[in-house]
Amino acid sequence: MASPTNPYTEAGVDTAAGDLAVELMKSAVRRTHGPEVLGGVGGFAGLFDASLFKSYTKPLLATSTDGVGTKVAIAQAIDKHDSIGLDLVGMVVDDIVVVGAKPLFMTDYIACGKVFPERIADIVRGIAQGCAETGTALVGGETAEHPGLLGVNDYDVAGAATGVVEARAVLGAERVQDGDVVLALASSGLHSNGYSLVRHIVARAGISYGDNAADFGCTWGEALLEPTRLYTSPLLRLIAQLGGAVHSLSHVTGGGIAANLARVLPQGTWVDIDRSTWSPPPVFRVLADLGGLELESTEGTWNLGIGFLAVVSADKADAAASALAQDGIATWPVGVVRGAARPEGDYEQGAKGVDGGAVRLVGTYSSDGAE
Repeated sequence: MASPTNPYTEAGVDTAAGDLAVELMKSAVRRTHGPEVLGGVGGFAGLFDASLFKSYTKPLLATSTDGVGTKVAIAQAIDKHDSIGLDLVGMVVDDIVVVGAKPLFMTDYIACGKVFPERIADIVRGIAQGCAETGTALVGGETAEHPGLLGVNDYDVAGAATGVVEARAVLGAERVQDGDVVLALASSGLHSNGYSLVRHIVARAGISYGDNAADFGCTWGEALLEPTRLYTSPLLRLIAQLGGAVHSLSHVTGGGIAANLARVLPQGTWVDIDRSTWSPPPVFRVLADLGGLELESTEGTWNLGIGFLAVVSADKADAAASALAQDGIATWPVGVVRGAARPEGDYEQGAKGVDGGAVRLVGTYSSDGAE
């Protein structure tokens, strides 16, 4: 007599594969758990002990949600999935530190056409690594198999995180003063923005992600999967070290440098970001050349070597740059906040619904390090 079949499996959903994926990722997830996490792995909801809030006068919860975007298509193309999780943490948790909040916990969501346990485990191990580096507990997640909606090898990832900050310590535009210095924190590369343009350029050039990229000493896929730098821990240390000298922070993601800085400046202020203070790394130059683009035309899409911006009091700018450099992040001044009458010219203002300050990039990029 034939063994009974599972109709759900016949429909394309393999729950056993999902269970195996959970087993493979368990140890990595547990390593992100401190005594505040209750219930372990696999519950319907993650539990986090909020007793620490008692030490706050007025605790505010900060929350963020995001994904990695089309960068996942490159991971799928070369079957390399161990760094996408780092990108996800960078996109989600690093948004929380912008207001000065300490991240507490994160959850993830992976939708795929078919569950390949090792692949899912690789993705989650990367998320867990990023959570460990940022002091964030990975308290839950979901892997959903969507046959017929997504291709067998397709997947997408998203996540959400929660943090806490004392109300009187929230960073933002209201703290920024005329004369504050804007510091640039170096990116590790493209991070997780502008990959639709990247993929368009690469496709039009007839390049495969497995092809050798002579400019980078690896394959194109490996170069383009360089993981996002994580800024949360160094920035929290900086805030603790310099107290109120850090006034606002900006995460340079979609929209580029000018649009994201404008969001954390007060109305009536403006900043000219001096391009000559840095040289965009080779990955940006090579892609721009390949696409027949001027670097300036990509400023609203790519970070061009700046992953974060910190607006700090002028008397502490050198100390802030030095502290971040000692933490492994190259940091340099790129502009000064001004409150006087704004010069004529095209400024970025009002990005993403925030009526903040005005920012433009001026000058010519340094050629140091460029060929």
